[in-house]
Amino acid sequence: MPDRGERPAARARWWRDDLLVVAAALLPLALFVVRERQIAGASGFPLDDSWIHLQFARNLAEGAGFSFNPGTPVAGSTAPLWTLLLAAGAVASSPSLEMAKALGVATTLGVAILTRRAALAWGARTDVALVAAIALLWTGPVAWGALSGMEVALAACLVAAALLAHAHDRLLASAACAALATLARPEALLLIPFFIFARAVTLRRVAAFAVVTVVAVAPAALFSLSTAGTLYPATAAAKVEGGLVGWLGGVNEPAALTWIRRPWTFLTEWIGWLTATHWLLPPALVAGLVLMWRRAGRAGGVVALALLAHPLGMALLAPYRGPAFQEGRYSIHLLPLVALTLAVALGGEGRRGGPPSEPTRAKTPSHELPPRDDVVCPDNTGPGRGTPAPPAQRNAWVRTVAGVWLGIAVVSLVPASTRYGWAVQNINAMQVHLGQWADTNLPKTARIAVNDIGAIAYFSRREVIDLMGLVTPDIIPYRRQGERGVMRYLTEACPQYVIIFPAWFPQIASSTDMLEPIYRVRLERNEVAGGAEMVVYRLVRCAV
Repeated sequence: MPDRGERPAARARWWRDDLLVVAAALLPLALFVVRERQIAGASGFPLDDSWIHLQFARNLAEGAGFSFNPGTPVAGSTAPLWTLLLAAGAVASSPSLEMAKALGVATTLGVAILTRRAALAWGARTDVALVAAIALLWTGPVAWGALSGMEVALAACLVAAALLAHAHDRLLASAACAALATLARPEALLLIPFFIFARAVTLRRVAAFAVVTVVAVAPAALFSLSTAGTLYPATAAAKVEGGLVGWLGGVNEPAALTWIRRPWTFLTEWIGWLTATHWLLPPALVAGLVLMWRRAGRAGGVVALALLAHPLGMALLAPYRGPAFQEGRYSIHLLPLVALTLAVALGGEGRRGGPPSEPTRAKTPSHELPPRDDVVCPDNTGPGRGTPAPPAQRNAWVRTVAGVWLGIAVVSLVPASTRYGWAVQNINAMQVHLGQWADTNLPKTARIAVNDIGAIAYFSRREVIDLMGLVTPDIIPYRRQGERGVMRYLTEACPQYVIIFPAWFPQIASSTDMLEPIYRVRLERNEVAGGAEMVVYRLVRCAV
């Protein structure tokens, strides 16, 4: 924000651009809401996991602790910071779908505004920084994250804040934001080494990031240890399929899969997701990473390299699904870094070595001055190599690139909004419907074993056993024995009812001496559910 001593016009332009960013968000949000209503007929979430967060938040707000089944503490959230924010919203208003969406939209606006300011701090032109923020909002994954009830907008907001603090060389602020981002999306942990090495590596710098990260993460890790028996949540223990975390948890896999096949798969999926997000992103980022180094030096260039490390880090450390899974749920937090990199590449002022540290910054920041006319062309093809480009030519070139980019972004929003609408329809028609059915038709004291726990538990308010282990860590050793292990756990735990995808558990579903089907739901068009059919069974035989 401009200093008090700056001229009023600069401050007015600052707030005007923030308001333009907010106004620009109306386009994707309106499009997604309209398609949601057209396809699903009602508001909802595009994932069942959103209801898991809301179930935890409601229990916290009602004094039942950090628990999924009230009164039974469990580390069942890989995004505890988002869960806590939802709980605060539940206390202030209600643990509702509308509250979760409102928080998602608010944090998404924060992402765009912070990204614009970070781009300015790294030397991007005022107009380019504004376009970068709007382009970020006009991507399908960001709009999806705003309305999904998921943690991705909060993680992206904290990453954008860390990039802004890093631009001003505010060590503790950048360390704190990066550390908190890992509590919103654990993949953000990969950014921390890049922040450390982006400036001169000193004992003070390493210690600051290490201490701040440990202080931020330790409470969640200790809670996981006490409730799930590991330093990471039960959700990770249940889902991780290999890599370092899987190896620590006893998962063995072929070396070729760990070191070659999976990293290559994740890398190609990352490129494919970037292309689906915006057709020009992959080639633009290739040039952008080079220009980021030229314009922002080591301070910006090293952090931008996290975009290359992300899919490989996911594959090697804690693989579950790839970077494109669920609209890029594990990757959306990096889109502010993508927008920042391209903004500096397109409209940077040619600073070498990155922004100066705060003590040496001029009183009036360069981004509050009128756009400079002596900007070096990005490709050094001005009237002479390395000579200034004529202002009119430069402005026309930037306007053309911005117009093409935003035009493609709008076109890409249409299929993204349709996918969102069908995802909401699927979750409403299956998991939400089954939760409401269970509330009406099953005894209040019934225990239900389920493989999709969110909406069924939220709407039924019944005690659940999670067959996937996300909030029932006791089942994880049984799951490693395959379907027969899960069947053995069912006979020992003896719930009254079982609600599963038969496609996930064909042996259990076909065990007529053990289960009696009493209700089923089938989707005509399945886009996001784990199976097209979900069945409610009565358990008729168990070991108790």
